[in-house]
Amino acid sequence: MGMPCALNAQASTGSKCLRPHLISGTQQINSRALLPRPSSRHARQPARAEAQMSAASVTLPASHVAASKAALEQLRASTANGSMDGGINRYAMEKKSTIIAIGLTVHSTPVEVREKLAVPEAEWPRAIAELTSFPHIEEAAVLSTCNRFELYVVALSQRRGTREVEEWMSQASGVPLEKLRQYMFLYHDREATEHIMRVSGGLDSLVMGEGQILAQVKQVYNVGLNVPGFGRQLTALFRQAVTAGKRVRSETSIAAGAVSVSSAAAELAQLKLPSHDWSDAKVCIIGAGKMSRLLLKHMSAKGCTRVTLLNRSLPRAQELAAEFPDVTVDIRLMDRLNETIAECDTIFTASSAAELLITKESLVGLPAASAAVGGLRRFFDIAVPRDISSDVNELDGEAHVYNVDDLKEVVAANTASRQQAAREAEVLLQEEQLEFESWRDSLATVPTIKALRTKAESIRTTELEKTMARVSESLSKKEKKMVEECTKSIVNKLLHGCMAALRCDGTDPEAVTEMLANMEALERMFDLSSVMAAPGPAGKR
Repeated sequence: MGMPCALNAQASTGSKCLRPHLISGTQQINSRALLPRPSSRHARQPARAEAQMSAASVTLPASHVAASKAALEQLRASTANGSMDGGINRYAMEKKSTIIAIGLTVHSTPVEVREKLAVPEAEWPRAIAELTSFPHIEEAAVLSTCNRFELYVVALSQRRGTREVEEWMSQASGVPLEKLRQYMFLYHDREATEHIMRVSGGLDSLVMGEGQILAQVKQVYNVGLNVPGFGRQLTALFRQAVTAGKRVRSETSIAAGAVSVSSAAAELAQLKLPSHDWSDAKVCIIGAGKMSRLLLKHMSAKGCTRVTLLNRSLPRAQELAAEFPDVTVDIRLMDRLNETIAECDTIFTASSAAELLITKESLVGLPAASAAVGGLRRFFDIAVPRDISSDVNELDGEAHVYNVDDLKEVVAANTASRQQAAREAEVLLQEEQLEFESWRDSLATVPTIKALRTKAESIRTTELEKTMARVSESLSKKEKKMVEECTKSIVNKLLHGCMAALRCDGTDPEAVTEMLANMEALERMFDLSSVMAAPGPAGKR
């Protein structure tokens, strides 16, 4: 799996390559991948060139030339009238819609950009509704965490769908599209499904193998089940991704050790203490959510026995403190924030506050931190959007703030020990991806089945009407009904074998391959392209 590149949003494919693509004149390589991804692009080029040379020496039959001219005229008509009722429906000719994955991650995007796109879980349904209101987007999902902001959509048109998602991202964040494209990744279809499998498996995480991302992917699925715009394909994709993530953690050792942003932050804090001993630090945690619980879990395992916990409400803080009976937890409300910071020297923030909690101005005049921690008050901000202003670092020698982008010092040591587990995980993820792709490929026959039935029914009714026009006077109403039922029965029996050849459950890749070959053969034999390209309004079907 090679280094994915930030791609030009107007590109027609989402291929991962070993060289960067240009995005608005800026080269950007996303170097997040641990292992090289196989690419088939270059392997295809010699065969393509050979095919082009061979085609140049072949004289096409007159019927093929005529058909090509007719198709070209149809395409021109659709380009001219695609937005008008009665124009050619370009999308009806597509075998299936495209899955697009687009977003920003900690590997290539600074936190000050990511936080502008962050969408809290409560707002995911609204974001999905807004995305699916675009004319070319059928389904949508939002994955927004402290390390990434990713959108997954099912689009009728790859190029137009991508453009609509980009437009939404720019409007929602207030960041110009040209700037977003400097950091953005873009994948289509199999590369998009491969990406979410790697995300769920923890292979794309800042801390490889971390378990929190699996819970977050599962939450996308759970929230989506109650949202209309989270449709059939994304439901299946995220369900498969959750299964993949569970297999990676149960069948490999990738989850051993520090495997979350919270645990990495705790390790970094301990690393920065002059004595590397928690007993020298006066620790404060702001927030009582999942990340704070993971902080307490890791620090207590490393010998931290006393913590001050600040939260907006007492019940949640008390519930969290009860989980750690070996740690003395001093619970306070947020109105004691400044007082508590003055007393502590190692402060973690993991709140969901919409505004900054700590700024340079709020720290001016505080007493110096104790000599046991080097006289420096250290802040570890693992919230996105951030809780602490970056101008705190201007208080040189008095205070310093670390955010999620500063955890790479811990991550580097963590990654080396997981190489073998990551290779094992890749195999599992490919199996899960293949199962989803086989299921999705099985959906490709739906338009063919509909077209075949439509054509058969059109022939049946046309011929029946001709016959009835000649003999209707000699037949009673009951006899006419019997003739019509007979024609329906004949058509159904003739189509039965064809329909059976176009159905499979999608779990057997070989059966799917055979089914797709049958589909293409039937489309040629029955000339179904004209039926599948029937007039209709462009855009969503």
